[in-house]
Amino acid sequence: MAMNERKGFRFKTYEAPEQSIFDKLFDIFQELITHTSGDFDEAIDWLRELDKEYELTTEDYTIDDFIEDLKAKGYIREEFKDGGGDGQDGEEGSGGGDISITAKMERIIRQRALDQIFGKLKRSGSGNHKTGKSGQGDEHTGDLREYRYGDGLENISMTESIKNAQINHGMGSFQLSEEDLVVEDTQHKAQMSTILMIDISHSMILYGEDRITPAKKVAMALAELITTRYPKDTLDILVFGNDAWPIPIKDLPYLKVGPYHTNTVAGLQLAMDMLRRKRNTNKQIFMITDGKPSCLRMPDGTYYKNSVGLDDFIVEKCYNMARQARKLHIPITTFMIAQDPYLMQFIRHFTEANKGKAFFTGLKGLGEMIFEDYEANRKKRLK
Repeated sequence: MAMNERKGFRFKTYEAPEQSIFDKLFDIFQELITHTSGDFDEAIDWLRELDKEYELTTEDYTIDDFIEDLKAKGYIREEFKDGGGDGQDGEEGSGGGDISITAKMERIIRQRALDQIFGKLKRSGSGNHKTGKSGQGDEHTGDLREYRYGDGLENISMTESIKNAQINHGMGSFQLSEEDLVVEDTQHKAQMSTILMIDISHSMILYGEDRITPAKKVAMALAELITTRYPKDTLDILVFGNDAWPIPIKDLPYLKVGPYHTNTVAGLQLAMDMLRRKRNTNKQIFMITDGKPSCLRMPDGTYYKNSVGLDDFIVEKCYNMARQARKLHIPITTFMIAQDPYLMQFIRHFTEANKGKAFFTGLKGLGEMIFEDYEANRKKRLK
């Protein structure tokens, strides 16, 4: 199988005459390390194959030189085996070692995902994410109102207050009373708690299409967006296959699918449990999936599985979870990256039970859709 056909990915000649060889290789390496779920050796194998086909390096700068530069810049580290050295970057020992990416590289991958997916949108500035509810808040509106007991001194407009004092008491003797005080109104910023559920069932890599890499890119981009643009918001990631479990944001580059069925109920149960512990008023669940629910964990610990069609028993449990989330005022937005009519019908019923939203989308534009929905949901008024 040709290199540019592996796992359904296509590569084309990379033309960037302004870039150094390192920068050119580094751009490609970031993409490969995401596709390989953080497997350095596999990513380098791919890079070597691409080098053979597209002549990315020269006699003066080889892939081995590139690897040494990655070490020197702190993007990778080598963990030596017993007898192989002390494990410091850039040092070699007789035993050899395993190479892995560093936290610095993980951050760069998240930033790259943000630039790729949200780049055009995020350059528009801080965005409008006010709630519309005036009062003691943390973002000025430019509107003025009379002072009310409990208003912070930092919000008093001294210029307008002094002007009022002069009008009310005359110029002869300066007097400033509570009635003269004017406050610059503020608006609360909506604080959002979001759970992003990612389907890691086997269908996410079936039929020659890699669906997990775009999904985790969206997760990395959303994580970077929220931590840098909305630091008061929270984002938690969970994955669901036969079971569901949370994963830290730093582990997103390493996310892989497994030989799993799709236990949507377990994912929703965990998401709601996590959100119950959040203090924020605004809570939401995003779910990225391409497969029908096909698994339940029974009370005795066994699994009930059915991969054929839509199982009424499993489906009804999903609808019940959607209704529970609705009672807790937690909207669920489903991003369905499959076009099977019977699955689309299931998602429509699921969405109706929750009064949430559903997007039936391919992989292209998935990130932008999530961004726009996230922004829209942030404008919800605090109650």
